[in-house]
Amino acid sequence: MYLGIDDTDSPTGGCTTHTLTEVIRSVQRVGADVIGLPRLVRLNPNVPWKTRGNAALGVRVGIGVGKAHTIGRFPEGPVRSFNRGRPLPPPLRSAALEAAWLSILHNSEPAPRTDPALVATDRPLPSSLYWAAAHRVVGIDEAKHQVALAGAEARTRGSEQGLVGAAAAVAWPARRATFELIAYRDPARIERPRQVERASVRRAARRHPELFLCDDPRTRRVMVTPHTRCPVLYGLRASGFSVLPAAMREVRSEPVERWLVFRTNQATGDHLHRSFAADLTPYAAASVAGRVVVPGALARGGHATFSIRDARGGQLDCIVFEPTKTLPSIAGQLVPGDRVRVWGGRSADPMFRVEGIELTALAPRQVRQPLGRCPACGGRLGSIGRDHGYRCRTCRWKDRLLRAPTRTVPSSLQLGVYHPTPSARRHLAPLPAMRRVSTTTVRA
Repeated sequence: MYLGIDDTDSPTGGCTTHTLTEVIRSVQRVGADVIGLPRLVRLNPNVPWKTRGNAALGVRVGIGVGKAHTIGRFPEGPVRSFNRGRPLPPPLRSAALEAAWLSILHNSEPAPRTDPALVATDRPLPSSLYWAAAHRVVGIDEAKHQVALAGAEARTRGSEQGLVGAAAAVAWPARRATFELIAYRDPARIERPRQVERASVRRAARRHPELFLCDDPRTRRVMVTPHTRCPVLYGLRASGFSVLPAAMREVRSEPVERWLVFRTNQATGDHLHRSFAADLTPYAAASVAGRVVVPGALARGGHATFSIRDARGGQLDCIVFEPTKTLPSIAGQLVPGDRVRVWGGRSADPMFRVEGIELTALAPRQVRQPLGRCPACGGRLGSIGRDHGYRCRTCRWKDRLLRAPTRTVPSSLQLGVYHPTPSARRHLAPLPAMRRVSTTTVRA
């Protein structure tokens, strides 16, 4: 049986991944086993009602068959998972479902700040629901329809908004995946500052190249620790499963109350489907290719703007925000004729928030040459104003039609892909070239 949950946290506290650990504890107490790895599924980062990372969670439970593997540790002991399993007998299935729902309600933030939901199904939901939830807004009725078509069970409290994420979590096909080990704090310490030694995190990242996004050298920020009031102590992300427990042992921190490894869609770029400007709806995520028609310009605050025209003739107005650090300088140098692919998303307005830029072709640049001397006295010429010609600074001779000569030079930009600084990245944003090594025998 697949269990999907969502919306148990709020902007001020709680954590749905922690709630899933409690769900696992509750179903194990009634006799169910974990099959494969729990799943942490990030969805469309642009939806306005998300709490923080817009993650939904899932786990498969059954009667384990074969060898068990350690995928975590709870206060009562190791968490074991099986690669294969048999379906739960009907009485045990009902008991596990009831235990899971009661655990969700008990561990959710108080209403009305949360709208927790649980979806239970014997088969994954159609992957089309996941892809839709990753790059656009999926309505509650649409999710309910898919749940009903699959014969799945759903339980909700509140507005039913959590049903969308819970259903998408069990619809994720998990063909492209990374992994994250999340270590949790002792609940008694939740109001205190987190104690995680930054140097030990950086040493672990150097020692294990499969780890990614552990720190940001540009901003000198360690990225494994959250800054919100939640039970998470730190999270280590990696391209392979087996490196994570070893890396955790190298991180020096306050006591870890529990930990668990998740299979995730982070860093896969799953939210970025190819689109055209005219097809982008509010809050959609996509990548769009086109030719620059309005040159890049730096704006107040360090942001940059430019516009492209896609293959269908639609114009997309783009903005790059200063916190991305690396992108505004690239965007500010774009000129008409450059060909680019941008990825990111919309808010309610049509402006496209750029998360990354690929330069695929660069137009020649026109550089102004020095003017000659005044034909009357040989003095220096100065501009009267844009498109108003030039005047001699000595004898005041002027020519309103005179234009500065130009020459064509190659662009100083380089073709390739440009990403934001690590601390400004979305959870789903595709990574630069990353070593993808997985030696685990634990399947999703």
